[in-house]
Amino acid sequence: MKAIGVKPNMITYNNLLDTMGRAKRPWQVKTIYKEMTDNGLSPNWNTYASLLRAYGRARYGEDTLSVYREMKEKGMQLSVTLYNTLLAMCADVGYTDEAFEIFEDMKSSENCQPDSWTFSSMITICSCRGKVSEAEAMFNEMLEAGFEPNLFVLTSLIQCYGKAQRTDDVVRALNRLPELGITPDDRFCGCLLNVMTQTPKEELGKLVECVEKSNSKLGYVVKLLLEEQDIEGDFKKEATELFNSISKDVKKAYCNCLIDLCVNLNLLENACKLLELGLTLEVYTDIQSRSPTQWSLHLKSLSLGAALTALHIWINDLSKALESGEEFPPLLGINTGHGKHKYSDKGLASVFESHLKELNAPFHDSPDKVGWFLTTEAAAKSWLESRSSLVSVPAKVTAS
Repeated sequence: MKAIGVKPNMITYNNLLDTMGRAKRPWQVKTIYKEMTDNGLSPNWNTYASLLRAYGRARYGEDTLSVYREMKEKGMQLSVTLYNTLLAMCADVGYTDEAFEIFEDMKSSENCQPDSWTFSSMITICSCRGKVSEAEAMFNEMLEAGFEPNLFVLTSLIQCYGKAQRTDDVVRALNRLPELGITPDDRFCGCLLNVMTQTPKEELGKLVECVEKSNSKLGYVVKLLLEEQDIEGDFKKEATELFNSISKDVKKAYCNCLIDLCVNLNLLENACKLLELGLTLEVYTDIQSRSPTQWSLHLKSLSLGAALTALHIWINDLSKALESGEEFPPLLGINTGHGKHKYSDKGLASVFESHLKELNAPFHDSPDKVGWFLTTEAAAKSWLESRSSLVSVPAKVTAS
């Protein structure tokens, strides 16, 4: 178009913005929008809608809110879909205060009111922050508005009760599933496992029964782990059958939670067996790597308990390599990633920094490689030689 001297008009730019947004290319959306305004064209409602959808899908939090505020300043009305896009983004990035502001604005709007997706996002936001009273109030408001809760809503509510360690409320919410005609799916059972990692030991029995009702195979594996029944034989068979029966996208979450549960209960041997099974079944891949210049442990995709268990196994492997006279590389490293960890309220790097100090391990935060802890061959060998016992893993995991 430009090559033959034809200038794009507003319709062309809006279509481009929408197309790039659907293609999940928010950086190109920014470039196209700047070109549009530089060419003297003023954005209209369709322009803002395309920007809001593109930035919301990409979790560009500040950009999404900036578009929303500009629309409000210009007196533009949002649709239910655009409000829900905003709230879904807030749920994804943790914008709690902003979400409530948008929710109240939506309710005061003349042309649209909250729907089931709206309430679902708000309950998720409350759940992620552990705001039980707010989540319950939103749930009740949803019912009063005439919307039936779905599995996603109940999953969020149960997660919220789990964070607050309100086990009886978790059970009560679970008991509502049959009367609502809802069948638990793999993700719901994964939520139950996550709740178990946050539940006091003396109340775990209540949740084991719930897990058994939701997924008998998972319930049996959990009982084998907790009661240490035939952990060598039957467990491996049952756990393999479980992982083969669930969808691929939840396998890692299941394995992470089961390992976290073992670490919480100081069942380190069981945690190691689970991690080894996860490697065998390729639930986990590329945790360890070796090159002539560096041996590495990669932990970014693991929960805190699974990461600590992987460290335990790696250190034992290093000790065996040293005993057998294997040649070490110049560097050894642990890659935890940086920033907030997906499976922990704390960053994995900060947790590992303090844990490595407890072990008196010679790994130090690298100034040149963010999210890496490095040590030299000489320091690693000296430390391994000085170790008189196996690594101990903390008996409690702080789950997200």
